[in-house]
Amino acid sequence: MIGGEHDVLADLSLPGLYAELTRDGLSRRLLELARDEDLGPDAIDATALATLDPAERATALLRAREGGIASGLACLPDLLDVFRSDQIECDISGVDGDRIEAGQTLATLTGPTRDIVRLERTMLNLISRLSGIATRTGEFVAQIPEGSRAHLYDTRKTTPGWRALEKYAVRCGGGRTHRLGLYDAILIKDNHLASIPLAELTDRLTESLTRARAGADLRFVQVEVDSIDQLDRVLAIAPGLIDVVMLDNFEPERLEHGVAMRDDKAPDVDLEASGGVTLESIARIATTGVERISVGSLTHHAVSLDLGLDIEPASA
Repeated sequence: MIGGEHDVLADLSLPGLYAELTRDGLSRRLLELARDEDLGPDAIDATALATLDPAERATALLRAREGGIASGLACLPDLLDVFRSDQIECDISGVDGDRIEAGQTLATLTGPTRDIVRLERTMLNLISRLSGIATRTGEFVAQIPEGSRAHLYDTRKTTPGWRALEKYAVRCGGGRTHRLGLYDAILIKDNHLASIPLAELTDRLTESLTRARAGADLRFVQVEVDSIDQLDRVLAIAPGLIDVVMLDNFEPERLEHGVAMRDDKAPDVDLEASGGVTLESIARIATTGVERISVGSLTHHAVSLDLGLDIEPASA
């Protein structure tokens, strides 16, 4: 079942996941864009040039100003490379996925002061944002009752350009990775089904999914339903064509009904609860028997964690 032994991304370590999610180079392009919007076409920090001697060196501490879960520290070597800050030595003492406390040092940067300050805001924006997502994800995970078979998943409701990094942050917080885009998995949603009469749903989906299985290397195949009647017809599809059925905006009682139907008709299919899941409602949803709970607000409602970069004062 998806979410278990066949969920390849879930089986990767955090370093392995970061490498997998960033190997296409899209995240590096994001870092380059962030560099260019700060430094402009001529790569200039006008304030640093006006105030700092090029020979001046400093040590700066990246510190948490509030507690949470760390994420984004894996990006630091890439960020230093993009900023061409090869003279900065970076000692990373924090660990992505670990809970951090206010005042904790996550990394120490030593090198030319000019290079450190030109990097500062981009670094803080990046790691604060990802740590905020990881922290929010951890809050949701903590609400899932012990012993529940439900796992928390992200969605594609991510900041444009940030998807790989934000999905990495969800994993740092204890969540799991849903599809990465429109290319690696199939999710047939309401707009795909709008023109299909209910009586034809089983046959039409069987045709579509047979085609899909034959033509692409997919992580999973999923169909969204918004009624018990739709679920009944989807569960009638031959085994092996569908991995997951998403139950969209089902209240807990209907989720329990859907789980009972699934257990009777298609026990190898996973069920995913989605739509309006909150910190207050996730515990009850997790008791219904679904295997997956997807929450868009892990990313689109996350608040950046407060971090700071403090240059140690010069000795007298």
